[in-house]
Amino acid sequence: MTPADLADLLRTTAAKVLVERGSDPAVLPDEVKVERPRNPEHGDYATNLAMQVGKRAGIAPREFAELLAAALGEAEGVDVAEVAGPGFLNIRLAKAAQGAIIRKILDAGDKFGTADALGGQKINLEFVSANPTGPIHLGGTRWASVGDALGRILAAQGANVTREYYFNDHGAQIDRFANSLVASALGQPTPEDGYAGEYIVEIAGKIVAENPEWTNLSETERHELFRREGVEQMFAHIKQTLHDFGVDFDVYFNESSLFASGAVEQALDALKASGNLYEKDGAWWIASTEYGDDKDRVVIKSDGKSAYIGGDIAYFQNKRSRGFDLCIYMLGADHHGYIGRLKAAAAAFGDNPDTVEVLIGQMVNLVKDGKPVRMSKRAGTVVTLDDLVSEIGVDAARYSLVRSSVNSSIDIDLGLWTTQGNENPVYYVQYAHSRTNSIIGNAAAFEFDAVAPDFSLLASDREGELIRTLGEYPRVVATAAEMREPHRVVRYLEELAGAYHPFQSDNDMRVLPLGDEPVSPLNAARLELVKATKQVLANGLGLLGVSAPERM
Repeated sequence: MTPADLADLLRTTAAKVLVERGSDPAVLPDEVKVERPRNPEHGDYATNLAMQVGKRAGIAPREFAELLAAALGEAEGVDVAEVAGPGFLNIRLAKAAQGAIIRKILDAGDKFGTADALGGQKINLEFVSANPTGPIHLGGTRWASVGDALGRILAAQGANVTREYYFNDHGAQIDRFANSLVASALGQPTPEDGYAGEYIVEIAGKIVAENPEWTNLSETERHELFRREGVEQMFAHIKQTLHDFGVDFDVYFNESSLFASGAVEQALDALKASGNLYEKDGAWWIASTEYGDDKDRVVIKSDGKSAYIGGDIAYFQNKRSRGFDLCIYMLGADHHGYIGRLKAAAAAFGDNPDTVEVLIGQMVNLVKDGKPVRMSKRAGTVVTLDDLVSEIGVDAARYSLVRSSVNSSIDIDLGLWTTQGNENPVYYVQYAHSRTNSIIGNAAAFEFDAVAPDFSLLASDREGELIRTLGEYPRVVATAAEMREPHRVVRYLEELAGAYHPFQSDNDMRVLPLGDEPVSPLNAARLELVKATKQVLANGLGLLGVSAPERM
């Protein structure tokens, strides 16, 4: 019986008790919360349901808890339910019910932890979207890890997720990029507002080699050549880097297409017609304060050119026209202003602002030998995805970047994440998976198939802790999807590994028979528990895009 199963049982039992007392079961919450007590001696699970609804039902909370305890005591799968304090309910499951969690995991396989809570919802998830003017830096790398994991988690809850990369190939930064390439080709210093690094020299050199007539072009033609081919090469590198990192997108959307198609102009004309765009000081402003933004925003500058928000407005409209119910934007720490302006833009079009959701990620810092790492081997001024992967590998990079809430800055100690020991979190979890595989492989030498497991024999504290931790997995995934917090899955996996390692290391928890001993029903039950642990570890690592090694 998983926590979700117990919550359903509690709600059904509570409704029955209320009806018998002549109370309205409508006072019950839609979702009953059950938690694992900090002290295992208090039981396997606890709930404050009686305190939550007792008074509303016209019953003293402790009296309601006592009625619930009596009814639950007769329910299949519950060993005992006891009342504590003013109305807390501590519940201990029957051993066979705990064992049912194992069977449920093995029957579901890689589907364990999935649900249809978001079934039918079409979500556009935009992340990374780095400018095509240089390699992906650490901030973009964090979004690559978190965004890809979030996409997997949302899909595991039934959502139809489209992963989208917004290709910023329009605007002044592209002109500066092209100017930097031309300067490199001519052997001139990098422009004051340009881009530097080995990658600029490499790209410029390749363009020169492939276009021997470039020196005969006019200045305008030369700029366009380096702009076009430079952006193409840079973006090809970005896509390959992300692919090697295990991140691929369903849609690569070009910002320039919004301007070329007239979509930006059409969107702004619609806002003018609705009165949500007004003229002031020679510029056009969106009245975003009318919709909760902290200030109105310039959309068309006094020189007649569109500000960045013009493209953003048209892009949102484009997403909605493609049928997305929810548009999630994952942006960097310097983009807080986008929350208000994007929601305001949605409202200005008469749309629900809640169709826009903006997640802001904080900074990533690298530390090596106690000192910050600030310079890239290739990009010169910033540390890149390639730099991080070359130091600690793809698995450790992805895991370390997802491990903390995006609301907090993180320091990644390169020495720690290359350590092969329990102090390295990803090693700790992956090693747990490889240990389960070792046990399962060694079990092939014994006749386990001839013995039925007896899950009621899994009565020790270590076994109970491991089983209850396994049962938490579906709820963890559901919460991670609801809160948009993939780090919950990471922390859960470490908790699961923390429950498994002591189990396998305990001589009293022996899974395989000793010597010529026959396989017992307890051996068989423990082997099934190991198999269930392996499955959940693999499922969780899969949601993070991290490998589950068979051997380490």
